[in-house]
Amino acid sequence: MSHPRTTAASLADDLAAGRVTSVEVTQNHLDRIAEVDDRVHAFLQVDTEGALAEAAASDERRAAGRPLSALDGVPIAVKDVLATRGLPTTCGSKILEGWVPPYDATVVRKLREAGLPILGKTNMDEFAMGSSTEHSAYGPTHNPWDLDRIPGGSGGGSAAAVASYEAPLALGTDTGGSIRQPGAVTGTVGVKPTYGGVSRYGLVALANSLDQVGPVTRTVEDAALLHELIGGHDPLDSTSIDAPVGDLVGAVRAGQSGDLSGVRIGVVKELGGEGYQPGVLARFQESVDLMVGAGAEVVEVSCPSFVHALATYYLILPAEASSNLAKFDAMRYGLRVVPEGSPSAEEVMRATRDAGFGDEVKRRIILGTYALSSGYYDAYYGQAQKVRTLITRDFDAAFGQADVLVSPTAPTTAFKLGEKLDDPLAMYLNDLATIPANLAGVPGISVPSGLADEDGLPAGVQVLAPALADDRVYRVGAALEKLLTDQWGGPLLDRATGLES
Repeated sequence: MSHPRTTAASLADDLAAGRVTSVEVTQNHLDRIAEVDDRVHAFLQVDTEGALAEAAASDERRAAGRPLSALDGVPIAVKDVLATRGLPTTCGSKILEGWVPPYDATVVRKLREAGLPILGKTNMDEFAMGSSTEHSAYGPTHNPWDLDRIPGGSGGGSAAAVASYEAPLALGTDTGGSIRQPGAVTGTVGVKPTYGGVSRYGLVALANSLDQVGPVTRTVEDAALLHELIGGHDPLDSTSIDAPVGDLVGAVRAGQSGDLSGVRIGVVKELGGEGYQPGVLARFQESVDLMVGAGAEVVEVSCPSFVHALATYYLILPAEASSNLAKFDAMRYGLRVVPEGSPSAEEVMRATRDAGFGDEVKRRIILGTYALSSGYYDAYYGQAQKVRTLITRDFDAAFGQADVLVSPTAPTTAFKLGEKLDDPLAMYLNDLATIPANLAGVPGISVPSGLADEDGLPAGVQVLAPALADDRVYRVGAALEKLLTDQWGGPLLDRATGLES
């Protein structure tokens, strides 16, 4: 009998050896969801019947010696921003409440074709706008380390599901840190692949030039297994890169030796210091010291344009969001609010968008529409795109000095629910360290770095690599994970007691 704490890689081995069945594994996770999700609220939809049917089909394939993939039969949770045929997809918004897509996102299709039972859809900030999963129209998700704290965002549901052992694997999306920042504050592993390395077809777009689907897991190896499965070229996605995913699992195996000899680690000067919690910085420095002890060469690099990344992001993202969300017009799908009398189409649209969108979504639509308006486009959106180019050049220069760049993933540990809800600027600062990677399209991973002394909550260390060098983040991430786990004497998540207290 498998335990929900078993990693996806170990579950795959157990399934292959016949020590356990997919129905048993899937039922165990469904039981765990029933046991704890009323407190965590990681899921918006749980597909018990569908998941068990997929698990039974997986067991039949295994018995016949015809598994579809190494992960065939390992269950997974999916962020509710990805279209799932026959299963509601709401993006955490009232405006899409009850909408059931007639098709699967490409990554979801790949999951089905690989035989992974889909447990359900995870909670998120509405249309992925937020850093705390408090902006969901269906209520906040809670951090399994401390149920009074946020699990990060926008993909807090996926991170919390994995951290609370409700799912061994999950999919998230990362627009400005929405996989990596929740990973940091929940003690999980989150990966943002190279932009275009994983298909975006069927992802309900927030900002087309920034969004990227990626893995949410408990180990770096599990992330590599999932990344290899969902990655690759997709002709349905015009931003998809026609390049192989690469041997990411092989990179993990190399990293698990714990040897980083010859690897140049660049510590980004601008991603630390003022505004960063002392305990987060202490765990980061310990991680750097461990990498030096493993043979890595550490250099300080300066990326001066990174100080403008937050302002740049919060002009580009709202501009693209205001355009993308124009499709929610009450005419084609989703919510429709009809005012009394004989309202015009414009009045129906206005009433629907007023009732269907939350405050944060409205805030960003207004900001983005203003930035794109006549007379302001060049002053705001145009200037932001120029700074984006400077940020990309800073990355290019830094990668001339180092193989990978490292920084804390998030400036602080998880804050209390409600603490920053009325202060959007304070909320936006949570993405300070993660945003530059999205603006430049480079890959990154967040690995748990330990517990901050001030509050005993998890922090994360971020590893970034050049575009298409995803294997580097996996090699260094796996090495750091091994070094830290050896130091802790076991997985960090074993110390999470929020659900037991």
